[in-house]
Amino acid sequence: MDAALEKVHEEVLRRNPGESEFHQAVTEIFETLSPVMKRHPEYAEQSILQRMCEPERQIIFRVPWLDDEGNVHINRGFRVEFNSALGPYKGGLRFHPSLYLGIVKFLGFEQIFKNALTGMPIGGGKGGSDFNPAGRSEDEIMRFCQSFMTELYRHIGEYTDVPAGDIGVGGREIGYLFGQYKRITNKWEAGTLTGKGISWGGSLARTEATGYGAVMFTDSMLHTKNQSMDGQTVAVSGSGNVAIYAIQKATQLGATVVTASDSSGYVHDPDGIDLDLLRQIKEVERGRISDYADRRGGKATYQSSGSVWDVPVTVALPCATQNELTEENAKTLIKNGVVALAEGANMPCTHDAAAAFKEAGVLFGPGKAANAGGVATSALEMQQNAVRDSWSFSYTHDRLEQIMTDIHDRCVATAEDFGVPGDYVMGANIAGFTKVADAMLAQGVV
Repeated sequence: MDAALEKVHEEVLRRNPGESEFHQAVTEIFETLSPVMKRHPEYAEQSILQRMCEPERQIIFRVPWLDDEGNVHINRGFRVEFNSALGPYKGGLRFHPSLYLGIVKFLGFEQIFKNALTGMPIGGGKGGSDFNPAGRSEDEIMRFCQSFMTELYRHIGEYTDVPAGDIGVGGREIGYLFGQYKRITNKWEAGTLTGKGISWGGSLARTEATGYGAVMFTDSMLHTKNQSMDGQTVAVSGSGNVAIYAIQKATQLGATVVTASDSSGYVHDPDGIDLDLLRQIKEVERGRISDYADRRGGKATYQSSGSVWDVPVTVALPCATQNELTEENAKTLIKNGVVALAEGANMPCTHDAAAAFKEAGVLFGPGKAANAGGVATSALEMQQNAVRDSWSFSYTHDRLEQIMTDIHDRCVATAEDFGVPGDYVMGANIAGFTKVADAMLAQGVV
């Protein structure tokens, strides 16, 4: 990082104390921008970096709700509307007890560049609450969502800010949120939320999109080495939406996926994960990953300690949460012969882990590129809503595949243009940054 960038970087960290995840995301971008700033001095002259690191709007609000026993609970709600240079703010809502402003800002900052890479007219934002839906009844979740939207509704809209789901927010929660938005505003404004049910404005392939897109991106990376997903042995972390559909798409392309995990541990199934059984346990029964090994039998084993990354594989797809894959995990994967990794989750690799993969020559797809399939398909849902149309699964899937191929090729071309061929991190960061920066320059100091 050159001196001018270092000065701006230090100021950003100073102005946002205690937000370690946001600091990590900012640092990862800054470390790749020196050649960009030399080629485009106008970015520094117009303080583009400083403006991009400061959200256009940060909203924090109280969310009071009643449990089934009539007890009052208070949670905190967030919506960080980071950058609207390319279009309305777009990004998910996360309900998780660990959520605080620093995580929301890291996610929103990453979303700026991810959304830019899709080529779709959408800006970056993120939100959510420290509410924990685990163990709560349907009625409790509904009451919480209604209270959350009672405040959020005044800040969103199809031309302003379009939230979607994220961890803890699936189709059920989106339904409750949309119902309350419609009730308050008296508007059937389908484009205000994405991830809706298929029967009321949702998009086919949206559920699958993030996991599918990560595998499509991985397959494109492997093609640059005259390989493909066919015949690869794959480790997937997580067992939520992204992980399940990454497993499905990898299997469809001829890979053998041998792991899945949750917060209690992981399973190793050398014969390949039985997706129907995994979905039954995690989506229908809302059980634990240990149940999979018990019911699968055969060679499947459950480990409550150690790491999913201890299993020898050729492809790794971290699909759980931020900073789940450490430098030590990276070294283990490298020693065991991993050739490609794509981040299905947002920033699942620590800074040191990403550096280790780069040094070892592992194909490394950063989240802002590799997991952009979800938000890309959300933008396709917005298109369908805007024209009151509904597309087939195959049509939407093909659009997604083309978008992921374009993202991959844009990363490759940008990395080559800046003298770092094969560096997907540099390619993704620079391509996303310059697209947003040029739009900000064109729109003046706003």
